[in-house]
Amino acid sequence: MKQAAVSYPRLLCSGASSAAFAVMLAACAVGPDFKRPAPPDAHRYTQAPLAAATSAPDGGAQRFNAELRLPADWWRLFQSPELDAVVQQAFAHNPTLQSAADSLRASQDMLRAGYGVFLPHLDAEVAATRERTAPLQQGLQTGGSVFNLVTLSGAISYSLDVFGGERRTVEGLRAETDEQRYALEAAYLTLSATVVNTTIARAAYRAEILATRQIIELETQELGATEARVRAGTEPFSSVLGLRGLIAADQAALAPLQQNQDRAGDLLAALQGVVPEQASLPDIDLAALSLPQELPLSLPSDLVRQRPDILSAEAQLHVASANIGVATAAMFPSISLSGNYGAAARNFGGLSASSARFWSIGPSATVPLFQGGSLWYRRRAAIDAFRQSQGNYRQTVLSAFEQVADTLQALGHDAEALQAQSDAQRAAGQALELLRANFQAGLAASVDVLVADIQYQHSRLGYLQALAQRYQDTVALYVALGGGWWQDAARLEQRPAP
Repeated sequence: MKQAAVSYPRLLCSGASSAAFAVMLAACAVGPDFKRPAPPDAHRYTQAPLAAATSAPDGGAQRFNAELRLPADWWRLFQSPELDAVVQQAFAHNPTLQSAADSLRASQDMLRAGYGVFLPHLDAEVAATRERTAPLQQGLQTGGSVFNLVTLSGAISYSLDVFGGERRTVEGLRAETDEQRYALEAAYLTLSATVVNTTIARAAYRAEILATRQIIELETQELGATEARVRAGTEPFSSVLGLRGLIAADQAALAPLQQNQDRAGDLLAALQGVVPEQASLPDIDLAALSLPQELPLSLPSDLVRQRPDILSAEAQLHVASANIGVATAAMFPSISLSGNYGAAARNFGGLSASSARFWSIGPSATVPLFQGGSLWYRRRAAIDAFRQSQGNYRQTVLSAFEQVADTLQALGHDAEALQAQSDAQRAAGQALELLRANFQAGLAASVDVLVADIQYQHSRLGYLQALAQRYQDTVALYVALGGGWWQDAARLEQRPAP
């Protein structure tokens, strides 16, 4: 990945000539011109070529399509109106999201304020004072006098910005606004992903709780049958103790599941901007969610132009580049034009007299001659900060590619794990049906049916966990690819304007 280049002190001029000094002033700016870093030279995300589709367990294979567009409302691909309602509630009331929007508006206002430097500044002043002079201050031996002085004046000033320090400052403000805009998009993406993942986890916990309670109920039935056989003297008491320990272990496993479900509900309430008491949490059935079969897969060269965190890091790099120009311009003379016009008299009525008027006009220049090295080292510090931002940008890009690669590989492994869990559940279900048929025919004991039913419920627990993981890794892919925020023009128009 190529780095954004930074040059050392120079004056960039386009069209500078002795015959067009005004054009030169408008076109020259010291410091580097920012160039967007080039995308990494990569053609795929994983080290080995990626399969076109995952395996096809229950729920079907997921196919990767580089031509498919990632929608901004990607969570609707799970085809759950209840899930969409939870996300919209969070969008409307989440405090962190509102804070990010306010931060963007503040940055935009600072940018608008920065543009004021390109316009003349006009000030008016009126003053009325009563004074006493001390002639001895001027070496005179006369006595002092007391008098009134009324002054009315106006001043106008304009900075020529010959070396572009002000322009670089505004450039930095504009880049900071971009950074806040991408931070807002990242906040939307993070919030939606957290809401969706938490909702999926809560649905999975709920399904696991129901399956665990079913297991405990079946084990309790088996315990009753075993106690009856112990009383009849056909089975040792150790079988009862073993079942009691198994029931206690499953009950102990039930408590953490219930705690996780409660914590997921509390988190959803906080994400929606309400206290837990006021939260409206739908009980979504995990099996009711639809797993997307077609998955978008952006090109590696497009990823760096889509992910909000990468774009935010790029904007920070732009700010650091502009700061070099600001620090460099401070080492050159600053030139301004100013004018002053007013009147002074002993009372307001005397302000109209021609003798009361005063004015001044002319350019001024401030040349930094010796600052103890502070200007030089401030520029060095700006260059060092730019290099730091380069490192941060490269790390952000590498982390993004790592996240996409991990998610793509995880989806393949999720499909394999779900297939194995599905096969185990199917085998346990077939064994249960066979034992039920044998029991009805008098060829198997009821305790064998109960044991098979317990094994089936345990295999169902593993299947639910694998299914929830597959859903969440699908969410992770949408997030890793940037969330599709750039596709929704209508939503972008509702955001604070730049």
